[in-house]
Amino acid sequence: MPLDRREFLGALAIATVATERVAQTAPSSGDGPVLDCHLHLREDGEANIVHMDGSGVTRAVILARDAFARSRALQARYPARVVWAASTEVGDPAAATRLAQAARDGAVGFGELKSHVEADGPELQRVYALAADLGLPVLVHFQEVEHFPGEGLWGTGFKRFEAMLRKYPKTRFVGHADAFWANVDAKYANEAAYPQGPIAPGGLTDKLLGDYPNLFGDLSANSGNNAMSRDPSFTVGFLERHQRKLVFGSDCSCIDGKGAGTSQSNNPAAARLLGKCVARETLTLLRASTTPEMFRKITWTNGHALFRIPE
Repeated sequence: MPLDRREFLGALAIATVATERVAQTAPSSGDGPVLDCHLHLREDGEANIVHMDGSGVTRAVILARDAFARSRALQARYPARVVWAASTEVGDPAAATRLAQAARDGAVGFGELKSHVEADGPELQRVYALAADLGLPVLVHFQEVEHFPGEGLWGTGFKRFEAMLRKYPKTRFVGHADAFWANVDAKYANEAAYPQGPIAPGGLTDKLLGDYPNLFGDLSANSGNNAMSRDPSFTVGFLERHQRKLVFGSDCSCIDGKGAGTSQSNNPAAARLLGKCVARETLTLLRASTTPEMFRKITWTNGHALFRIPE
């Protein structure tokens, strides 16, 4: 029997609600829900959701560099799946004002902070102090080796960074990128972006994570994946030692969450992940290197606590 107009409109409304609920229903890996703490905002915010769905990510912290209005709009559309963090060029005199306004507008953290400045320089220290005042975490990109000629360096001086952890004890720092992860090796001397081979115990990153309650590690990108895959005999113990201090992130730019396109855009040094989804690769690595309890901490619980996101 054909539907009359009222019945048709009612059925359409039910279908619309059902579709919206499906969009809000988060996928999960086979081991439970996953929070991606490092997913950059894309030109079309819907592309972020496509990547999340394809890689099995339940919820994500979207990192927005100045595009705060678009991030808020994406969160409004997918409130169960998206929160956002704010970044800007820290050398801009208005940076602190811009970030403070972002916090008032709902940003759950500051980052990824990636600028051609020293990690202990005045530009970033202004943000560290602001983050302490507002109770927000700060995600810092540490890089001492260029990926290609002319790129420049970012957040330099990680080997001096212990002084910042002491100076700003109320700031929750999240370490990320090449220098942070290469320094799990005690012998690292800024000789390569992504060093290979066995890891010498006693590296600076390992030490700082153990000694300072205000430092956390973001396992995203080729940098985190490389550090955790280059020496499996080291990885298991490292993840166990710091299981409460590490958060999962992808920093992946593949199109579909399955490896299509370029997974580490504009980074020829990360060619090892060409054709692969960083999220999938790192989740697979973590499953093989942790217990189910540890896996949940790193991929879900820790990130919610760090960014103070209700579960």
